Amino acid sequence: MEESIAELRETFKSGRTRSVAWRKNQLKGLLDLITENEESIFKALHQDLGKDPVESYRDEIGVIQKSASYSLSCLDTWVAPKKGELPLLFFPAKAEVLPEPLGVVLIFSSWNFPITLALDPLIGAISAGNTVLLKPSELAPACSSFFIETIPLYLDKEAIKVVCGGADVGERLLELKWDKIFFTGSPRVGRLVMTAAARYLTPVTLELGGKCPAILDTLSSPSKAKVAAKRIVGGKWGSCTGQACIAIDYLLVEEKFASTLIELLKKTIKRFYGENIKDLKCISRIVNKHQFKRLHNLLKDPHVAASIVYGGSVDEKKLVIEPTILLDPPLDSELMTEEIFGPLLPIITLKNIEESIELINSKPNPLVIYAFTEDETFKKRILSETSSGTVTFNDSLVQFVCDTLPFGGVGQSGIGRYHGKYSFDTFSHEKSVLHRGFYPELEQRYPPWSDFKLLFIKLAYRFNYFRLILLLMGLTKS
Repeated sequence: MEESIAELRETFKSGRTRSVAWRKNQLKGLLDLITENEESIFKALHQDLGKDPVESYRDEIGVIQKSASYSLSCLDTWVAPKKGELPLLFFPAKAEVLPEPLGVVLIFSSWNFPITLALDPLIGAISAGNTVLLKPSELAPACSSFFIETIPLYLDKEAIKVVCGGADVGERLLELKWDKIFFTGSPRVGRLVMTAAARYLTPVTLELGGKCPAILDTLSSPSKAKVAAKRIVGGKWGSCTGQACIAIDYLLVEEKFASTLIELLKKTIKRFYGENIKDLKCISRIVNKHQFKRLHNLLKDPHVAASIVYGGSVDEKKLVIEPTILLDPPLDSELMTEEIFGPLLPIITLKNIEESIELINSKPNPLVIYAFTEDETFKKRILSETSSGTVTFNDSLVQFVCDTLPFGGVGQSGIGRYHGKYSFDTFSHEKSVLHRGFYPELEQRYPPWSDFKLLFIKLAYRFNYFRLILLLMGLTKS
């Protein structure tokens, strides 16, 4: 492992990754890797998570193709120095902001979107001109094996490497010095990453998660309510059966609309995924027995079990849990205090939908707040009175695939952001450059000090050029 990292560092020192041509070639290689191995990726994702090919393309392959293509099309603009604005006081001078790569980057990816969450940060790191060590999750072994086999064939193997293994490998990697660590995973492990990074003052990006709420306000027509129900079902169960940091964790609605909403959700679930656990289709499975038992145990709480209004069946052999709706489970239950990360949807009823703001604020900052509302005043309250990584109105999940928006958390839901230009920035240092000549020279900068020089400096900091001229001409008192 140490030899691989030493090679990455030597490659970076050689300067070849700074070349725009090299960066473009790697992005093109990444596109070829995805395009030429589509069926292998489908197979690996089905083996690890039971994902349907359409879901795999929508959430994984298509995301990476789009992201890499976007970065390729924008790279020349991103790497170009940006002109810096200077006050007249600096004349003659010019300034620029020059993006430069950070160096050797460590990327930890997660198991729930094992292709996207590995390659999307990699796109940013490559675009910025870094060398990279990728550590995919051991909980998605088929996808990890796919990376080990294919990445050396398509990308510069002296600049981009993959290492697989469990927690012991991750711990060893964190003992080493890096120029940037990018981590996607749980807050618990995120704390360990941040603690290890502090030893070398290594900058980190932590993509974590949390309990992402959805608010359903009164809508003006039944047709809009049906659209909202579809987007809620898709936002809860549509991506990796709720095993997603951006999945809807719980739903807030006024008491008087709860029964109508539940019926709409039931109909939509049956239409999308089937009538019962034996006939489920188009839905992923739970990643492993440990996660299955964790989720099943949430349902075993008697007070939680009593709140189930739909679903609740499980198949331990197939690692499948039926889409489950719970109405007003106890707010102090583990279901409502910890991130669910699975196919269980609690619905919490309120007297007035604006009470949702207080409830959301009683919990740590979520990665996303979803709100289905046509009330512009309520929208403004959500934006001004809550804190979250993202707010999405009247839809779910789609913000993740928008390259022109930053994706990241705040507080316990994460540190930093990426996607598109924001990925490039995350893996870059913006170096400020100032060019000056030797003349004219302002002696007022230097001792010995006087009242005249003090006034000169005061006027200079205020950019009061008119009084400066008068002062230099002796037409104003010091």
